[in-house]
Amino acid sequence: MTFPADAYLERIGASRDSSLQELQLRHLMSVPFENLSIHLVEPIVLDPVRLAAKIVERRRGGFCYELNGAFAGLLAELGHDVKLMQGRVITPEGLGIPYDHLALRVGPWLVDVGFGSFAHHPLRLDTGDEQKDPAGVFQVVQAPDGDLDVIKDGVPEYRLDLRPRELRDFTAGCWWHTTSPLSHFTRKTVCSLLTADGRITLSGKTLTRTVEGVATKRELAGDDEIRAAYRELFGIVLEPSDLRLLAAVTPA
Repeated sequence: MTFPADAYLERIGASRDSSLQELQLRHLMSVPFENLSIHLVEPIVLDPVRLAAKIVERRRGGFCYELNGAFAGLLAELGHDVKLMQGRVITPEGLGIPYDHLALRVGPWLVDVGFGSFAHHPLRLDTGDEQKDPAGVFQVVQAPDGDLDVIKDGVPEYRLDLRPRELRDFTAGCWWHTTSPLSHFTRKTVCSLLTADGRITLSGKTLTRTVEGVATKRELAGDDEIRAAYRELFGIVLEPSDLRLLAAVTPA
């Protein structure tokens, strides 16, 4: 199986001549960050071609291992020197598990289309200076043992290990996030997409629209409205049986 680079570019509305910045932004505005496969009991196979097929042929999204795994394949096809990096999410309780997050290094740039609400544009890895982005002000600063901490608006987001990895290295982290009751991905459903003026997110029956930093929440009335929201807002077509599986998820 060959990587479907041209179909992928069409999916995100980009071309082979698009800049790295344009590719990242168009990806964020076209392919949703979502964890529905976990709750629909769909296998997640960390293979670039399989991941791209999910995005291109099934018109779906995914979470970090899927989105950045597929995007790395696209960037490599376009001639970029792409390295996979493992990250650990930083929370008030401390660092997440090893291989908690998959991010990309393209030359001096941090590229990430799989962290939900994050930088719209690539970030420089070789400076600790503030970097202004439509999503906020970012810094990439030195951390212990040669790692880097990525900070958004003064709050640490995740810690990066700069040593290059292979996609298969993330298998255990992906398995943990899809099976452990301690993972926030197993506790609730989420589907989120960057928009021209903010972000739109559907979690359970709660639809959140954020426009110019102001969030408005609305509870969807029933299955028909939920299916319509997935279809019209995210391009995801779900069957009634799919909704029954998603409805069984009790938010933590």
